[in-house]
Amino acid sequence: MIGFIDDHRVVHGVESICRVLPIAPSTYYACVAVRADPAKASARKQRDLALRPKITKVWNDN
Repeated sequence: MIGFIDDHRVVHGVESICRVLPIAPSTYYACVAVRADPAKASARKQRDLALRPKITKVWNDN
C-alpha cells in the first residue's frame, strides 16, 4: 500500500488515498520517516534488520 500511495500521492494526495484505503495517514508518514532514517524504526525492527544476515546465512547453510 505504501508503494501505491507513493506512486499516486502527487495526483490525489496522501489523505484522500488513505480515506479510500484501510490505512491511516499517520501510518504512511511513519513508514516514510523510517525509510528516510532507519534509526526512527522501533527497537524490534532494528533488531530484526541486524539479525537478517545471520538468519539468511543459517537458512542458506541448512
